[in-house]
Amino acid sequence: IAFVSGTVAALAPDSAVVEVGGVGMAVQCTPDTLSTLRVGQSARLATSLVVREDSLTLYGFADDDERQTFELLQTASGVGPRLAQAMLAVHRPDALRRAVASADEKALTAVPGIGKKGAQKLLLELKDRLGAPVGTATAAAPVTAGWRDQLHAALIGLGYATREADEAVAAVTPQAEASEGTPQVGALLKAALQTLNRAR
Repeated sequence: IAFVSGTVAALAPDSAVVEVGGVGMAVQCTPDTLSTLRVGQSARLATSLVVREDSLTLYGFADDDERQTFELLQTASGVGPRLAQAMLAVHRPDALRRAVASADEKALTAVPGIGKKGAQKLLLELKDRLGAPVGTATAAAPVTAGWRDQLHAALIGLGYATREADEAVAAVTPQAEASEGTPQVGALLKAALQTLNRAR
């Protein structure tokens, strides 16, 4: 299943249901991707189907570049779909390529579940796989409402406790309120993860 295209039937903190030919497809998505979807509107998501003995899980992405990066990340040992998605929740594909190209451990340890040793191993393994940055990184799509709820839900989805998510949302509130226009959940998520990493 290379992509799904249809009407968004429902949205949850870490997934969307897209109606395709009368069938509701549950698609796991990053907060950035979810923030671009609206219930009742049509959407097209690039997808990757992960088959396990006990489950079939569809992961959805804003574009093919994200999907390809998601699949490439999983070629590294110890990286499953959940961790690959967490990496894309924190960094866009181009930012990951830049981090790997410049051996930026700090960028990788900003991802929940990746420690210093894991980051070093990933940098070695992904060095020749991700390719060079393409330089077409676009700004995260602005979120129209409820950035606090979206951010909180994203942190819970990444495995943080409710208390940790509450604290992280509180920590980035000044940054969100200082931003012109609508706060961007993608940028706030990165800032929130940094505060959580410092607290650990």
